[in-house]
Amino acid sequence: MSSFDWTQLLNPEYYINIQIGGVPVGIYVVLFIVFAETGLFAGFFLPGDTLLFLAGIYSGELMSTIVTIDSDFINLVLLASLVALAGIIGNTFGYWFGSKSGYYLYNKEDTFWFKKKYLVESRIFFEKHGGRAIIFARFLPIIRTFAPIIAGIVAMEKKKFMFYNILSSFLWAFALIFAGHYLYDLFLKEFRIDLKSHIEFIVLGIVAITTLPLVINYFKRKTEIKNEEENTPE
Repeated sequence: MSSFDWTQLLNPEYYINIQIGGVPVGIYVVLFIVFAETGLFAGFFLPGDTLLFLAGIYSGELMSTIVTIDSDFINLVLLASLVALAGIIGNTFGYWFGSKSGYYLYNKEDTFWFKKKYLVESRIFFEKHGGRAIIFARFLPIIRTFAPIIAGIVAMEKKKFMFYNILSSFLWAFALIFAGHYLYDLFLKEFRIDLKSHIEFIVLGIVAITTLPLVINYFKRKTEIKNEEENTPE
């Protein structure tokens, strides 16, 4: 039996293949992580996008834990639907949490699990895009965690929030899981490349793609603040 290495927690593949007492529990871990990343402010560090992409690659293994279906397509639909449901519940919890504890969060000191700057950045993002921010946020790490909390803090209409919550959850889950599954098949059949042997490159690639908008927005915001300061009369 191999010893546990804490660096495994940074590897999305670890969560998918995790076992307890020899029993695969990856599907349950995936669903909990989706809930935590979208519903708990402490879940911002969890590997959401990469986890779903890899879940698409390992969809057969994940779903075999709870049901045996020969159809790849039905497996994918069921897996994506379960993930979407976990995301909906997570966002709903985040909205409720934000509505109940907004004042506390804005006055809370920074800790390892909580950074006020993420809350502020999410609020700016939310104010700029309105309800669409719930959809955009699904595909952006960190913002994804705090957007529903911000929606609760600013008292976004519940019906409007739930509409965007459900829509964004299904778009996010189906897009990434189906992409992972069918890109894996494409690379394997057309190029004889097994993506399971190149997980580290997939992780790095997805992290780069999903964080690029945040980096661009960060420097854009800094430029806007600088211009405002320069144009403000003394």
